[in-house]
Amino acid sequence: MPVLTFAVLLLLLFIGLPIFAALGGLSMVLMLAGHTPGISIAQVAIDKLNGQTMLAVPFFVIAAQFMERGGIARSLIDMAESWLGQLRGGLALTCVGATTVFAAISGSSVATALAMATILVPAMLARGYDRPFALGVVGASGTLGILIPPSIILIIYGLIAEASIPRLFLAGVVPGLLQGLLFAAFILLYAHRKKLPKPPPQDMRRFIRANIGAIPAMLIPVVIFFGIYGGYATVAEAAGLAAFLSIIVSLLVYRGCTWKDVLPLTAIATRRSAAIIMIVIAALLFGHWLTESRMPARLVEYVTQIDLQLWQFLLFMNLAMLLLGMVLEGLSIVLITVPLVLPLFRQFGIDPVHYAIIVVINIEIAMLTPPVGLNLFVLSGVAKAPVSEVVRGILPFLALMTLLLIAVTFIPELSTGLPNRLLD
Repeated sequence: MPVLTFAVLLLLLFIGLPIFAALGGLSMVLMLAGHTPGISIAQVAIDKLNGQTMLAVPFFVIAAQFMERGGIARSLIDMAESWLGQLRGGLALTCVGATTVFAAISGSSVATALAMATILVPAMLARGYDRPFALGVVGASGTLGILIPPSIILIIYGLIAEASIPRLFLAGVVPGLLQGLLFAAFILLYAHRKKLPKPPPQDMRRFIRANIGAIPAMLIPVVIFFGIYGGYATVAEAAGLAAFLSIIVSLLVYRGCTWKDVLPLTAIATRRSAAIIMIVIAALLFGHWLTESRMPARLVEYVTQIDLQLWQFLLFMNLAMLLLGMVLEGLSIVLITVPLVLPLFRQFGIDPVHYAIIVVINIEIAMLTPPVGLNLFVLSGVAKAPVSEVVRGILPFLALMTLLLIAVTFIPELSTGLPNRLLD
């Protein structure tokens, strides 16, 4: 029965059925077949969502929408370029730096990649960069959107695993910075080997103007972090404040959009948020059915019998998520695998916060692997380049991300160290 259930689910996803329909529909069929009343199914979803956690999702989506269209991304790129643009390969380094800051507001990998690609890919091509390399830099850097906090994926993971969202956010900081440093080191080596153009020295007035101009944009992540970790706001309240500030800064400071754009952009963000919430409801129903069917309990018993070691379990789950990432989008991986393996955390002594970052890095890699890597298609559409060309540029960065995944998997302190020091 368990094997058949997962086989049917994967088949439904493979033929193109939306994740909320496949996961939710299958869960309801299984629950009804188990004689669960229909009213109880609805009550499960309502009870699980009856909290502040999900309120953060639509607000962060709204913030990302206005950042993408309101000129905030442009200001962050100008600031990063004022510091890094004078180095050989400086525009690629600018992409990594600007993306790191952008990710600290948007919480979305696709939004981050799209905002950066629209501006930076044409600029890099104009300065003589190879197109595959330019696409690879932007695509790989864009994945920082779900690792650097705040992250919508981490919010959803926290809801499913009942883990602390502030701890999850802090856990992504060190791995996110390490990923950015790995990318920067590779870019510097590549730039010197390929003798990429080195821009002339920058005018000091332009440097000052770029940094002053980025202050309103930089205030947004500062407000989020001080609000959450200073104890002044919950995650949902900080998300609402981020959305409000993103709208005000976009309209009044950078003027990338007008008052007429507020309603259409908010409507787009609302549709995206509704889609995410529908998917989460489906996942909660699936998790409830798993618990009622005792499948996780039987899995714990099986693992105990075969005497599986911690390193073997982590290695197996990484391989499984990497394979799933080739055919499923990232959120599906979280929703399918996390409810199943949660009971094993106590068996192996795994910190849910540590495992969350392992999952997120796997999803980052999934976003860059064919045939369904979302960032590949975003970049292909923006640059009007074949997906194969994007994949060619992504490959070196995938290797670096795999090294980071290995390090984070077997050195838990990389993810748990910061939250343990600041929140315990």
